[in-house]
Amino acid sequence: MGSWQLDPYHTQVEFAAKHLGMMTVRGHFSEVTSTADIDPDHLENMRVEVTIQAASIKTHHEVRDQDLRSENFLDTDKFAVMTFTSTGVESAGEDQYIVTGDLTIKGITRAVALQMSRLGEFNDPMMGHRIGYSGHTKINRRDFGLTFNPVLDGRFVVSDEINIALEGELVEQADEAPAT
Repeated sequence: MGSWQLDPYHTQVEFAAKHLGMMTVRGHFSEVTSTADIDPDHLENMRVEVTIQAASIKTHHEVRDQDLRSENFLDTDKFAVMTFTSTGVESAGEDQYIVTGDLTIKGITRAVALQMSRLGEFNDPMMGHRIGYSGHTKINRRDFGLTFNPVLDGRFVVSDEINIALEGELVEQADEAPAT
């Protein structure tokens, strides 16, 4: 079992929601960190913890981003981070896994299941030992206290269902030499 961390330059945590039941609004979080204990030959034993800085939300529209950071949605002044802590991993076929865990948003924790794919492994003296992955899940934002939702002309402004997609590379960390 080795210690691993996300490569911040090769990691994406994205989300998508419907606006007025029509257009899909997509965004991402630019500040994501992780630690993990992984045996590449036995991924079913892995344990991962992910921390997302909620204020790092970006949707390519600053006014909307500020609204998403406000008390109407993520309330990032009060709830600065969102977290995911794995609780189990099941094989779902070759290089396919279901990673269950606890997702915390706005101080509310719910169990979620991520459909994960192992994209490959790479070992190079300059780039390090890496495992690539991608995954997705759906959550209901109301389950996490994100209940603000005005109605315009009989339509909800934001869908309750939020699609989450992630992709990235975990990098094995060098063992620390014992102090002498």
